[in-house]
Amino acid sequence: MRVYFRHYLIAVVLVGLAVGLALPDGTLAAAEDASEVLYNGIVLPAQWPPQRNPSQIYQIPSYIQKPPPVILIDTGRQLFVDDFLIESTTLSRKPHRPVMYPGNPVLSPGGADNHNAAMPYSDGVWYDPADHLFKIWYYGGYTNVISYAYSTDGVTWIKPSIRDAAVPNTNMLLVIGGARDSTTVWMDLADPDPSRKFKAFAYYPWTHLDVYFSPDGIHWTKQPYTIPTLSDRTTVFYNPFRSVWVNSLRAVDSIPAVGAAKARRSRVRYYQESRDLLNWTPSNASFWVGPDERDPPYQNVPDAALPELYNLDATPYESLLVGLFSWFEPGPQFNPSSGPGRNIVELGVGFSRDGYQWVRPTRGSAANAFIPASDVDSTWNAYNTQSAGGGFLVVGDELWFYFSGRTMKKPNNGVMSTGLAKLRRDGFYSMDAGSVDGVLTTRPVKFSGNYLFVNVNDPRGQLTVEVLDQNGNVVAPFSRGNAVPIAVNNTIQKVAWTGAADLSSLAGKHVRFRFYLQNGELYSFWVTRSIAGASHGYVAAGGPGLTAPTDTEGSRID
Repeated sequence: MRVYFRHYLIAVVLVGLAVGLALPDGTLAAAEDASEVLYNGIVLPAQWPPQRNPSQIYQIPSYIQKPPPVILIDTGRQLFVDDFLIESTTLSRKPHRPVMYPGNPVLSPGGADNHNAAMPYSDGVWYDPADHLFKIWYYGGYTNVISYAYSTDGVTWIKPSIRDAAVPNTNMLLVIGGARDSTTVWMDLADPDPSRKFKAFAYYPWTHLDVYFSPDGIHWTKQPYTIPTLSDRTTVFYNPFRSVWVNSLRAVDSIPAVGAAKARRSRVRYYQESRDLLNWTPSNASFWVGPDERDPPYQNVPDAALPELYNLDATPYESLLVGLFSWFEPGPQFNPSSGPGRNIVELGVGFSRDGYQWVRPTRGSAANAFIPASDVDSTWNAYNTQSAGGGFLVVGDELWFYFSGRTMKKPNNGVMSTGLAKLRRDGFYSMDAGSVDGVLTTRPVKFSGNYLFVNVNDPRGQLTVEVLDQNGNVVAPFSRGNAVPIAVNNTIQKVAWTGAADLSSLAGKHVRFRFYLQNGELYSFWVTRSIAGASHGYVAAGGPGLTAPTDTEGSRID
């Protein structure tokens, strides 16, 4: 049995025993009547996945409107990307954008690549702990192959000549049926069968995804079954929080009119899941996510082109799923029937705690794109930035995002290359305070660990933490007065109090944490049994020093 599924079962038992089972309306239910309970205490509705129609009306996720009575925080770092963890605060949430690597692009067409292409689409970029290599599977041109390169540092890439590759003596590893479009390559360190360590999902035009397994990512075996698809640009990811494979289906639906944007047909995503990849038994495909009224039409003018959701890749990171949304603003340059628009694809970011509902605090447009595209002809990343399968890597104190760029507008594309952008670990959003004390109090939480850690940037300020009981009273000796002030810039910082060796006396109890911050940025917190701060949360596509799908190392990473 997968370790992921064991963690899920343990979480169900703990929630059921400790707090009962919270229904979406906040009431409790007997275990035998309950829906699926997640690792964080969220209870899924009985109908899963939900069946709904395309709509531009934004809905705050139900788990934020009516959160569980107590939130379990044993899995991973707890990020402040939404209000799920926050009961009250005077801090302000600030978005952060990855910084472009100055040597971009890091992978350019050459060698066996053809038609000026060497980019993930979505394919995959992973760090393999078996041989300590960064690895990329990528789109090497308008052919029907998946190409491969590797790197020791994630910046300088080698395209090997492999004698027994699908195209001998090249780096073209896998010849897929039909024309080349989206593929996903997923490294699955938890699969008990080493021959299935790598999985590839390759689009076959307009009908299905072919499935391939590989022990090393080089030699592939096609499986005797397929996965259905509705269109091109369909991708797949694994959700270890629920032990399901998710088919992220591209579709086209009618989107209602809102504001300046008229009703029109738009690219959206449909959702389908299966617990067993070897015996694909999918749920019914249902509308998942698309543009809503918070996604501004181009310059908010009448008849403007509405943003369309071109792709959605997702990956597990710490205690949630991170979604990388490829937003397409069409326009008459792409399609004469489109209204005014930029004809550009840019990456946005979103977050989900139940694997289905998304929060996207920062919306599209050139000013807000998570990984923007250039508007200048012939620049390497002009007009089209899209994500890689696996999402991003954890490299020391940073998250590394590999993405595609193109020198021309759709549909011509020009030269297609791969770039790199870097973000502070957990650095999507911070909760900030100025010179006046800011305060953040969590909702009731429960943990089994001993040590509290934070990711904080406040070398010119101060952070102190106190612990409250269910009634809001300070729990001695974990008061603000006993807290050792923190004034550092550290992604793994232990919190301490005089008079207490650790938090073990509070394990299993319902408590709140209250953070007091001056002149700083607070990114996350977590409680762990590891003195090194290992969070035991998921690490997306892995990284140097990480040997498992989760962080078992903490500060021990070289």
